[in-house]
Parts: sequence; structure tokens; C-alpha cells
Amino acid sequence: MVEEEEVLHVDMKDKAVCESDVMSMSPCCSDPPPPFRVEPDGARWLRPGLRKYSCELTIDTNTVNKQLKLSDNNRKVTCGKDQSYPDHRDRFDIWPQLLCRTGLTGRCYWEVEWRGDVHVSVSYRGIRRKGDSDCLFGYNDQSWSLRCYDGGYSVCHNNTRTHITSSSSFSPSGRVAVYVDCPAGSLSFYRLSSDTLIHLHTFSTTFTEPLYPGFWFWFYPGSSVSLCPLQEGESPPGGEPSSLLTT
Repeated sequence: MVEEEEVLHVDMKDKAVCESDVMSMSPCCSDPPPPFRVEPDGARWLRPGLRKYSCELTIDTNTVNKQLKLSDNNRKVTCGKDQSYPDHRDRFDIWPQLLCRTGLTGRCYWEVEWRGDVHVSVSYRGIRRKGDSDCLFGYNDQSWSLRCYDGGYSVCHNNTRTHITSSSSFSPSGRVAVYVDCPAGSLSFYRLSSDTLIHLHTFSTTFTEPLYPGFWFWFYPGSSVSLCPLQEGESPPGGEPSSLLTT
């Protein structure tokens, strides 16, 4: 039979151990335990929302159609007069289009400022460069596209177009965002209003190759796209609302 003194001694010992453990986890301790991380280390992974997946886009100058002018350290593209670019097998020869340099295979997010009549797109690298509609973003099975213009927004893939009904007033310029989750087969477009993401459309499919961001213009002089830098200190957009359209 265990004596009462022995039980009391054990209880007091356990109490001392528990108090010691509590003190070791207290915020006032000089060496608190490191935070638990479920994403790669780095400041951007502490951001809520989609901007934690932001990626830096670089325009592939070998793909730029001669009707497109580059400026602002190749971060702005404007449709206008022919430029004296050298011939290149990767250059789009008819449509005023271009691709970015790096193929995307994971989860990526980017934003652009647009003006005029612009298509914000993603495409497989193997899309044709010479010819007519086979090269056009959104009009084949190699690419997906969001049209931004003063009549609103529409999306296109494999020559199937869908107009997007939006409660916002139409504008000749704006800011849109793209989020792609390649493993999940999801491609989403958003417009931004007061730094809040407003969902426009999501494509659901199976991506079989890396995706390359791209842009094309409706031959309207002055139409432009600017790649938006996403600074480390920039406030993130709000959460994702429910989908308006999904295909």
C-alpha cells in the first residue's frame, strides 16, 4: 500500500515539473521556440492571400511582335508603330503578341495595369509564331486569355468566348491579377478595386506543360500593359470571393 506521504511527494514533484514547462513556453522567456512553418521560409510567405505566390515576370524580347514598343526597362508594352526588332524564329509575325521568359509549373500570382484593349494570357511555349488564328492567344487549345477593354471583360480558350457580367462600371483602363495553380489545373483571373480582389473567371483543366504569361493587343494604338511590381511591404488583397464563372 502506497503511503500518503509518498503520493504527496510525487504530486509536488509533478507540479514543479509542470510549472517549469509553463515557464519555458512563456512569451517572457529570452529564447522562445521558433514559429511553426507550413510554407517555405521568407518574408513573402507571411503574407495572407494570394500575393504570397507572387512571381517576377520578364518579357522574352525575342517573341515581341514588331508593332509593340517596350519601355520602362521592358516592363511596359505599348501597341503602336512598327519597331526595328531583328528577325527571330520565336517572334510573333502577324499578331501584336508576346510571351514572358519563364515557364510556370507551380502556384504563381501576378498583376498588370492595362489600358485600351488588351488580352492577358497564358500559353504553352509551343504555340505557333507564324500565321493567323493558330497563333492567337485564346483561340486554340494551347492558350487561355482574358480580354480587358472598355466594354468589360471576356475570356477565351480554344476559340470559345465567354463574356463576363460585372457590376462595375466600364473603364478604358484598370488593374487585373492572375493566379495559376498548375498542379491543381486552376487558372483564375481577378480585377482589383481599392486593392481588393474581385473574381472574374476560373478555368479548370489539366495543364500538360509549363505555362508562359503573355499579352496581345487589338491593333489599337496606345493600348498598353505594365507589369506591376509586388513589393515586400505592399498590403495584400482581400480574400477570394465565390466564383462567378468556372469552366
